[in-house]
Amino acid sequence: MGLLLPLFLGVVPLVHAQTEVTDLARVRASGVLKVAVYKDNAPFAGGPVTDMQGLDVAVAGALARAMHLQLSLLPFDADENMDDDLRNMVWKGHYLGYGPADVMLQVPVDKNLMNNNPQVLVVGPYMRQSFVLLRDTEKLAQVQRPEDLKDSVIAAERGTGAASAVMGYGGGLLRNQVRIFNTGMEAGEAVLNGQATAAYLTRAQAEAAMLVAGVKPGRYELETLALNGIPNNGWPVGMAVKKTNKELALALDAALKTIRESGELLRLFQQQGMTLTAP
Repeated sequence: MGLLLPLFLGVVPLVHAQTEVTDLARVRASGVLKVAVYKDNAPFAGGPVTDMQGLDVAVAGALARAMHLQLSLLPFDADENMDDDLRNMVWKGHYLGYGPADVMLQVPVDKNLMNNNPQVLVVGPYMRQSFVLLRDTEKLAQVQRPEDLKDSVIAAERGTGAASAVMGYGGGLLRNQVRIFNTGMEAGEAVLNGQATAAYLTRAQAEAAMLVAGVKPGRYELETLALNGIPNNGWPVGMAVKKTNKELALALDAALKTIRESGELLRLFQQQGMTLTAP
């Protein structure tokens, strides 16, 4: 028995190595790519959870097809901040029992965010977000600086950096002009239905609102508006995976490259009425 024990112990690591499965292999074995998307986040993901629509839903489906997998959406409510969302949907899971997903979409590619969340990898930038001013040209001929808005009703989304930037400009110069809406899409719709003269929102929200309303080209314009705290060039948006899932991250990058080079990503943006800008 004394001679057999060392031989037996030497076999254990080999058996363990042969049965260990990589992160990508686990996903492929399941045949399903689980993708986390925000609920009530039109134009990226909205509608009933059984029939969600939007750009992120379409991108998730395209990624899954490129990887020869079925798509399983994990819609979730935004928590207090992005750190909480990454914990719940990417690397740990929610205390209520759902998550994590294989990948989460609509994640800013931001150095500080990544430093604050060392448990995740943010990869595959697929779009660039930016804030714009949606303006009714019949009510407001031009806007060269924020002061030009002082006599206009300005729509903005509740709790966003856009709303804070407009209300805080010039020590509150425009505060009384701002009307707050629950979503960016509603802020955009307020301009299109005459409730507001302009709206400060993301380009994606403005373009999607215009598509839904079927407005005639020419009357409404999108333009940049320099405000404190708002990046002039916007910010890239990508996807997050658990840091240890590096093979999966590489596979997602490859899938994104496939749908970009085939023109499918551009078609998905066009179907949503959005402009695809380089991340």
